[in-house]
Amino acid sequence: MKDLFSVKDKVALVTGGGQGIGLMIAQGLVEAGAKTYISSRKTDVIEKEAAALSKSGTCIAVRADLSTEEGCLALAEEIGKREDRLHILVNNAGNNWGAPFEQYPDAAFDRCFALNVKGVFHLTRALVPLLNKAAGDDDPARVINIGSIDGIQAPFLETYAYSATKAAVLHMTRVLARKLAPQRITVNAIAPGPFESKMMHETLETFGDQIKSTIPLGRIGRPEDMAGATIYLASRAGAYLTGLTIRVDGGATTSQG
Repeated sequence: MKDLFSVKDKVALVTGGGQGIGLMIAQGLVEAGAKTYISSRKTDVIEKEAAALSKSGTCIAVRADLSTEEGCLALAEEIGKREDRLHILVNNAGNNWGAPFEQYPDAAFDRCFALNVKGVFHLTRALVPLLNKAAGDDDPARVINIGSIDGIQAPFLETYAYSATKAAVLHMTRVLARKLAPQRITVNAIAPGPFESKMMHETLETFGDQIKSTIPLGRIGRPEDMAGATIYLASRAGAYLTGLTIRVDGGATTSQG
C-alpha cells in the first residue's frame, strides 16, 4: 500500500506543459519522481520551465506543433528516439477562442478542433506502440485527457468552439478507453474548473469574485489539485479506472448530471 500512489521512475509526456494546467501537472509528476517530457510550440517557454523543474527531478523540453497530424507523428517519433516505452501520456495542449455569437468566426472551430480534438486523437494513436511497451496487467499504461467543465455545462463566456471541442474530448475519452483497454492502456479525462492560468487570467481578473461565488468550495483551483488528480490516475491507485471523467472543479458542476 505504501507505493499505491507512486509514479516514481515512470516516463511521462505532458503536452502544453510549459504553462497553466499543463505546467501544474508536469511539476507534480516531476516532483513525484517521474521522468517528464513537456511539449509546446514555444521552445523558449518549455526550455525555461524544464530547467526550473529539473531542480527537483527530471524534465525535458521537446518542441511540437500538435495542430497537425504531421506534428503529432513528429513528436511521437522524437519520444521514441529517446525512450523505449511511455507510461503516461497527458493530452493537455489546447486553445480557446472567445467572440460574440453574432461575430463568431468559422476559423475558431477549425483552430480549436485541430488541436483540442484531432491533436488528442492523432498523438494518442501515434504513441500506442510506446504505451504498449509500458503496459502490464496490474499497472496499465495511462492516457489522461484534459477536458473542461465547459464540455459538461453551458459556459459563462462565449467560447462556442472551445466548449464543443471539450465535450468531444470527454466523449472520445470513453471511445478510446473501450478501444485500448484490451491493450492494457487506460484512457481517462480530467475536467478542470477555474484555475489560474494564462488562458483564464483575464477572465479571473474581471469575473473572479463572480466565478468563486458559483463554486461550492469557494475558491479557484490550485496547482496541487490538478497534480493530485493526475497522479491518482497515473499511479497504481488508478489502475482499474478507464473511460472516466474526474471533475476537478470545487463542486461547480454538482447541479449537472
